[in-house]
Amino acid sequence: MAAGLVDERGQVQLARKVPTPATAEAEVLFAAVVELVDSVRSAGGSGADAPVVCGIGCGGPIDSSGLVSPLNIPAWRSFPLRDRLEEHTGLPTALDNDAKALALGEGWRGAAVGVPDYLAMVVSTGVGGGIVLDGRLLDGASGNAGHIGHMIVVPDGRGCACGGRGCLEAEASGLALAAITGMAPEAAPLDVRQRTGRLVGLAVASVVNLLDLGLAVVAGSVALGFGSAFFDAAGAELAERSRISYAAGARIVPAALGAQAPLVGAAAVGWQAAGHAVIGGDR
Repeated sequence: MAAGLVDERGQVQLARKVPTPATAEAEVLFAAVVELVDSVRSAGGSGADAPVVCGIGCGGPIDSSGLVSPLNIPAWRSFPLRDRLEEHTGLPTALDNDAKALALGEGWRGAAVGVPDYLAMVVSTGVGGGIVLDGRLLDGASGNAGHIGHMIVVPDGRGCACGGRGCLEAEASGLALAAITGMAPEAAPLDVRQRTGRLVGLAVASVVNLLDLGLAVVAGSVALGFGSAFFDAAGAELAERSRISYAAGARIVPAALGAQAPLVGAAAVGWQAAGHAVIGGDR
Protein backbone atom coordinates (compact mmCIF):
# COMPACT_ATOMS: atom_id res chain seq x y z
CA MET A 1 0.00 0.00 0.00
CA ALA A 2 1.24 3.47 -0.82
CA ALA A 3 0.04 6.98 -0.11
CA GLY A 4 1.46 10.35 -1.02
CA LEU A 5 0.96 14.00 -1.72
CA VAL A 6 0.98 14.84 -5.43
CA ASP A 7 0.64 18.37 -6.74
CA GLU A 8 -1.38 19.59 -9.71
CA ARG A 9 1.64 19.16 -12.01
CA GLY A 10 1.92 15.47 -11.14
CA GLN A 11 4.99 15.88 -8.94
CA VAL A 12 5.18 13.58 -5.92
CA GLN A 13 5.95 15.75 -2.91
CA LEU A 14 5.84 13.03 -0.26
CA ALA A 15 5.35 9.26 -0.42
CA ARG A 16 5.16 6.42 2.04
CA LYS A 17 4.36 2.73 1.67
CA VAL A 18 3.78 -0.28 3.90
CA PRO A 19 3.25 -4.00 3.25
CA THR A 20 -0.36 -5.00 2.74
CA PRO A 21 -1.40 -6.75 5.98
CA ALA A 22 -2.00 -10.48 5.63
CA THR A 23 -5.48 -10.57 7.09
CA ALA A 24 -8.96 -11.81 6.32
CA GLU A 25 -10.50 -8.92 8.26
CA ALA A 26 -11.74 -6.04 6.14
CA GLU A 27 -11.53 -3.52 8.97
CA VAL A 28 -7.96 -4.48 9.85
CA LEU A 29 -6.99 -3.79 6.27
CA PHE A 30 -8.83 -0.47 6.21
CA ALA A 31 -7.23 0.56 9.51
CA ALA A 32 -3.82 0.11 7.85
CA VAL A 33 -4.92 2.35 4.97
CA VAL A 34 -6.14 5.00 7.40
CA GLU A 35 -2.90 4.91 9.37
CA LEU A 36 -0.87 5.31 6.18
CA VAL A 37 -3.02 8.18 4.88
CA ASP A 38 -2.91 9.95 8.23
CA SER A 39 0.87 9.63 8.43
CA VAL A 40 1.23 11.30 5.03
CA ARG A 41 -1.19 14.11 5.87
CA SER A 42 0.53 14.83 9.17
CA ALA A 43 4.00 14.88 7.57
CA GLY A 44 3.25 17.55 4.99
CA GLY A 45 0.65 19.58 3.25
CA SER A 46 -0.90 22.37 5.28
CA GLY A 47 -2.27 25.82 4.58
CA ALA A 48 -2.16 26.58 0.88
CA ASP A 49 -0.52 23.19 0.27
CA ALA A 50 -3.20 21.18 2.06
CA PRO A 51 -4.80 18.37 0.03
CA VAL A 52 -7.95 19.33 -1.87
CA VAL A 53 -8.97 15.94 -3.23
CA CYS A 54 -8.26 12.25 -2.56
CA GLY A 55 -7.63 9.92 -5.50
CA ILE A 56 -7.55 6.14 -5.13
CA GLY A 57 -6.21 3.43 -7.40
CA CYS A 58 -7.25 -0.06 -6.29
CA GLY A 59 -7.07 -3.53 -7.76
CA GLY A 60 -10.26 -4.72 -9.40
CA PRO A 61 -12.96 -5.53 -9.93
CA ILE A 62 -14.53 -2.29 -8.75
CA ASP A 63 -17.94 -0.84 -9.39
CA SER A 64 -19.27 2.61 -10.11
CA SER A 65 -20.70 2.97 -6.60
CA GLY A 66 -17.21 2.87 -5.09
CA LEU A 67 -17.20 -0.74 -3.92
CA VAL A 68 -13.98 -2.73 -4.40
CA SER A 69 -13.43 -6.49 -4.62
CA PRO A 70 -9.75 -6.90 -5.57
CA LEU A 71 -9.09 -10.51 -6.53
CA ASN A 72 -5.74 -10.54 -4.72
CA ILE A 73 -7.10 -8.97 -1.51
CA PRO A 74 -9.83 -11.40 -0.42
CA ALA A 75 -10.51 -9.45 2.78
CA TRP A 76 -12.30 -6.83 0.69
CA ARG A 77 -15.43 -7.97 -1.09
CA SER A 78 -17.81 -5.17 -2.05
CA PHE A 79 -15.94 -2.98 0.42
CA PRO A 80 -17.00 0.71 0.31
CA LEU A 81 -13.46 2.05 0.04
CA ARG A 82 -14.29 5.35 -1.63
CA ASP A 83 -17.03 6.35 0.81
CA ARG A 84 -15.07 5.22 3.86
CA LEU A 85 -11.99 7.23 2.86
CA GLU A 86 -14.08 10.26 1.97
CA GLU A 87 -15.70 10.10 5.39
CA HIS A 88 -12.35 9.75 7.12
CA THR A 89 -10.44 12.42 5.20
CA GLY A 90 -13.27 14.92 4.72
CA LEU A 91 -12.05 15.38 1.14
CA PRO A 92 -13.89 14.82 -2.14
CA THR A 93 -12.74 11.31 -3.07
CA ALA A 94 -12.53 9.54 -6.44
CA LEU A 95 -11.77 5.88 -7.08
CA ASP A 96 -10.69 3.86 -10.10
CA ASN A 97 -8.98 0.62 -10.96
CA ASP A 98 -5.24 0.88 -10.29
CA ALA A 99 -4.27 0.03 -13.87
CA LYS A 100 -6.75 2.56 -15.28
CA ALA A 101 -5.22 5.07 -12.87
CA LEU A 102 -1.81 4.16 -14.27
CA ALA A 103 -3.13 4.86 -17.77
CA LEU A 104 -4.14 8.36 -16.67
CA GLY A 105 -0.80 8.93 -14.96
CA GLU A 106 1.30 7.83 -17.92
CA GLY A 107 -0.77 10.00 -20.25
CA TRP A 108 -0.42 12.93 -17.86
CA ARG A 109 3.27 12.82 -17.00
CA GLY A 110 4.72 9.58 -18.36
CA ALA A 111 5.46 7.61 -21.52
CA ALA A 112 2.13 8.40 -23.23
CA VAL A 113 2.09 12.20 -22.96
CA GLY A 114 0.54 13.61 -26.12
CA VAL A 115 -0.59 10.19 -27.37
CA PRO A 116 -4.38 9.99 -27.89
CA ASP A 117 -4.65 6.19 -28.22
CA TYR A 118 -2.77 3.73 -26.02
CA LEU A 119 -2.93 0.81 -23.63
CA ALA A 120 -1.35 0.97 -20.18
CA MET A 121 -0.94 -2.12 -18.05
CA VAL A 122 0.50 -3.38 -14.80
CA VAL A 123 2.28 -6.73 -14.52
CA SER A 124 2.85 -7.14 -10.82
CA THR A 125 1.14 -9.21 -8.10
CA GLY A 126 -1.78 -9.25 -10.57
CA VAL A 127 -2.22 -8.01 -14.13
CA GLY A 128 -4.48 -5.10 -15.03
CA GLY A 129 -4.88 -2.54 -17.76
CA GLY A 130 -6.49 0.67 -18.89
CA ILE A 131 -7.24 1.93 -22.40
CA VAL A 132 -7.20 5.50 -23.66
CA LEU A 133 -9.00 5.92 -26.97
CA ASP A 134 -9.45 9.24 -28.76
CA GLY A 135 -7.94 10.96 -25.73
CA ARG A 136 -10.44 9.50 -23.27
CA LEU A 137 -10.01 6.80 -20.65
CA LEU A 138 -12.52 4.02 -21.31
CA ASP A 139 -14.71 3.00 -18.38
CA GLY A 140 -17.09 0.35 -19.66
CA ALA A 141 -20.46 -0.61 -18.22
CA SER A 142 -19.18 -1.20 -14.68
CA GLY A 143 -15.94 0.81 -14.73
CA ASN A 144 -13.66 -2.18 -15.48
CA ALA A 145 -12.84 -1.64 -19.17
CA GLY A 146 -9.31 -2.61 -20.22
CA HIS A 147 -8.83 -5.47 -17.74
CA ILE A 148 -6.28 -7.24 -19.94
CA GLY A 149 -5.34 -9.60 -17.11
CA HIS A 150 -8.38 -11.69 -17.98
CA MET A 151 -7.70 -12.12 -21.66
CA ILE A 152 -7.14 -15.81 -22.44
CA VAL A 153 -3.53 -16.43 -23.52
CA VAL A 154 -3.22 -20.17 -22.78
CA PRO A 155 -6.36 -22.09 -23.74
CA ASP A 156 -7.17 -24.55 -20.93
CA GLY A 157 -4.26 -23.11 -18.95
CA ARG A 158 -3.95 -22.52 -15.23
CA GLY A 159 -6.98 -21.71 -13.13
CA CYS A 160 -7.44 -18.02 -12.35
CA ALA A 161 -8.83 -16.31 -9.26
CA CYS A 162 -11.60 -14.93 -11.48
CA GLY A 163 -12.90 -18.46 -12.07
CA GLY A 164 -11.62 -18.81 -15.62
CA ARG A 165 -8.65 -20.68 -17.03
CA GLY A 166 -5.64 -19.53 -19.02
CA CYS A 167 -6.02 -15.82 -18.21
CA LEU A 168 -2.92 -13.66 -18.56
CA GLU A 169 -3.08 -13.03 -14.81
CA ALA A 170 -3.07 -16.78 -14.14
CA GLU A 171 0.06 -17.24 -16.26
CA ALA A 172 2.13 -14.06 -15.92
CA SER A 173 1.37 -12.33 -12.61
CA GLY A 174 3.74 -12.37 -9.66
CA LEU A 175 1.45 -14.74 -7.76
CA ALA A 176 1.21 -17.07 -10.75
CA LEU A 177 4.96 -17.08 -11.33
CA ALA A 178 5.61 -17.92 -7.68
CA ALA A 179 3.18 -20.85 -7.94
CA ILE A 180 4.65 -22.06 -11.25
CA THR A 181 8.31 -21.82 -10.28
CA GLY A 182 8.19 -22.27 -6.51
CA MET A 183 10.33 -19.17 -6.06
CA ALA A 184 9.91 -15.42 -5.73
CA PRO A 185 9.38 -13.70 -9.11
CA GLU A 186 12.63 -11.76 -8.80
CA ALA A 187 14.51 -15.08 -8.78
CA ALA A 188 12.82 -16.36 -11.96
CA PRO A 189 15.23 -17.79 -14.56
CA LEU A 190 15.65 -16.33 -18.03
CA ASP A 191 13.23 -18.69 -19.75
CA VAL A 192 10.43 -17.75 -17.33
CA ARG A 193 11.12 -14.04 -17.85
CA GLN A 194 10.99 -14.49 -21.61
CA ARG A 195 7.81 -16.60 -21.50
CA THR A 196 6.14 -13.96 -19.35
CA GLY A 197 7.09 -11.31 -21.89
CA ARG A 198 5.79 -13.40 -24.78
CA LEU A 199 2.43 -13.91 -23.08
CA VAL A 200 2.10 -10.19 -22.43
CA GLY A 201 3.06 -9.47 -26.05
CA LEU A 202 0.40 -11.91 -27.22
CA ALA A 203 -2.29 -10.19 -25.17
CA VAL A 204 -1.17 -6.73 -26.25
CA ALA A 205 -1.25 -7.80 -29.90
CA SER A 206 -4.92 -8.73 -29.58
CA VAL A 207 -5.71 -5.34 -28.06
CA VAL A 208 -3.85 -3.26 -30.63
CA ASN A 209 -5.34 -5.30 -33.48
CA LEU A 210 -8.82 -4.78 -32.07
CA LEU A 211 -8.62 -1.11 -31.12
CA ASP A 212 -6.12 0.38 -33.59
CA LEU A 213 -3.53 1.36 -30.97
CA GLY A 214 0.14 2.05 -31.53
CA LEU A 215 1.49 2.06 -27.99
CA ALA A 216 1.40 -0.12 -24.88
CA VAL A 217 2.98 1.22 -21.69
CA VAL A 218 3.84 -1.48 -19.15
CA ALA A 219 4.55 -1.00 -15.45
CA GLY A 220 4.66 -3.24 -12.39
CA SER A 221 7.29 -5.00 -10.35
CA VAL A 222 7.35 -8.12 -12.53
CA ALA A 223 7.66 -6.33 -15.87
CA LEU A 224 10.11 -3.69 -14.73
CA GLY A 225 12.02 -6.17 -12.57
CA PHE A 226 12.44 -8.62 -15.46
CA GLY A 227 13.84 -5.80 -17.59
CA SER A 228 15.12 -6.34 -21.11
CA ALA A 229 14.45 -10.09 -21.11
CA PHE A 230 10.76 -9.34 -20.63
CA PHE A 231 10.47 -6.30 -22.90
CA ASP A 232 12.49 -7.80 -25.76
CA ALA A 233 10.34 -10.94 -25.74
CA ALA A 234 7.13 -8.93 -25.46
CA GLY A 235 8.12 -6.65 -28.33
CA ALA A 236 9.08 -9.56 -30.57
CA GLU A 237 5.78 -11.34 -29.89
CA LEU A 238 3.83 -8.15 -30.55
CA ALA A 239 5.62 -7.64 -33.87
CA GLU A 240 4.95 -11.24 -34.89
CA ARG A 241 1.24 -11.10 -34.02
CA SER A 242 0.38 -7.58 -35.23
CA ARG A 243 0.76 -7.83 -38.99
CA ILE A 244 -2.34 -5.97 -40.14
CA SER A 245 -1.32 -2.63 -41.63
CA TYR A 246 -2.71 -0.27 -38.99
CA ALA A 247 -1.20 -2.27 -36.09
CA ALA A 248 2.21 -2.90 -37.65
CA GLY A 249 4.83 -0.98 -35.75
CA ALA A 250 2.95 -0.95 -32.44
CA ARG A 251 5.36 -0.66 -29.53
CA ILE A 252 5.63 -1.93 -25.95
CA VAL A 253 7.61 0.40 -23.68
CA PRO A 254 8.33 0.55 -19.94
CA ALA A 255 6.29 3.00 -17.90
CA ALA A 256 8.24 6.25 -17.60
CA LEU A 257 7.02 7.03 -14.08
CA GLY A 258 8.68 3.93 -12.62
CA ALA A 259 7.99 3.32 -8.95
CA GLN A 260 5.99 6.56 -8.72
CA ALA A 261 3.46 5.42 -11.34
CA PRO A 262 0.84 4.12 -8.86
CA LEU A 263 0.79 7.34 -6.83
CA VAL A 264 0.81 9.64 -9.84
CA GLY A 265 -1.98 7.53 -11.32
CA ALA A 266 -4.09 7.70 -8.15
CA ALA A 267 -3.48 11.45 -8.02
CA ALA A 268 -4.56 11.76 -11.65
CA VAL A 269 -7.87 10.09 -10.73
CA GLY A 270 -8.36 12.68 -8.00
CA TRP A 271 -7.25 15.70 -10.01
CA GLN A 272 -9.43 14.69 -12.95
CA ALA A 273 -12.45 14.37 -10.65
CA ALA A 274 -11.64 17.87 -9.38
CA GLY A 275 -11.82 19.24 -12.94
CA HIS A 276 -8.09 19.28 -13.73
CA ALA A 277 -7.22 18.23 -17.31
CA VAL A 278 -4.82 15.33 -16.91
CA ILE A 279 -5.14 13.91 -20.44
CA GLY A 280 -6.77 15.33 -23.52
CA GLY A 281 -6.14 18.89 -22.36
CA ASP A 282 -3.33 21.39 -21.89
CA ARG A 283 -0.22 19.99 -20.25
